[in-house]
Amino acid sequence: MIHVGTSGWQYRDWRGPFYPEGLPQRLWLEHYAEHFATVEVNNAFYRLPERDTFAKWRARTPDDFCVAVKVSRYLTHVKRLRDPEEPVARFLERATALGDRLGPVLLQLPPTLRADPDTLDATLALFPRDVRVAVEPRHASWWTPETESVLKGHNAALCWADRKGRPVTPLWHTADFGYLRMHEGRARPWPHYGRAALRSWLDRVDPSVDTYVYFNNDPGCAAVADASTFATLARRRELPTTRTP
Repeated sequence: MIHVGTSGWQYRDWRGPFYPEGLPQRLWLEHYAEHFATVEVNNAFYRLPERDTFAKWRARTPDDFCVAVKVSRYLTHVKRLRDPEEPVARFLERATALGDRLGPVLLQLPPTLRADPDTLDATLALFPRDVRVAVEPRHASWWTPETESVLKGHNAALCWADRKGRPVTPLWHTADFGYLRMHEGRARPWPHYGRAALRSWLDRVDPSVDTYVYFNNDPGCAAVADASTFATLARRRELPTTRTP
């Protein structure tokens, strides 16, 4: 199944193009969940919500909804994966309130963090095996067989990433699921993606495993439009895909 959504849902410029003008912001999640079956929570990276917030998101979304959660920057950017025990435990204590709504969790590493496979290995070892973890390194020193081996050893997905229609990561398959983030397209108006770029990513996706695809190009509601187009193109190939507008 290809799970298609956006990176966040609380964007003011989506009022009108996606959210009805008269819809209160407190009901935006419900509206989003009617049209998408998954979302990536980006704001947890900046400030980890309390457990009660995650529980409320679970209560406000339908049974088939899936929430991917970006791990707090305290672990990845402040601690830089050092002494990960407390940050991982705190994250899990809160995010697991999502229950069966909890999807993959994303570790996005700082672009200045050079490869340290041993530290990554120790961090990944703290996550239960039933929690899917994706890792998005952003320094070229990570692209080594040792990094690939660490990810495979923990069934952690290398987060594929796109910027301007091109991969900015290797296309390793390191887990029994896939994770793709679409950051910025080349089409007009910026930051939209063109259909050729979206088709190229469908050529790379493994249809035999769950693949989570999140559009992070939120300005101008581009993420919603591109997610919908991507899903339409996938369905034309008869690939099972979650709902989109």
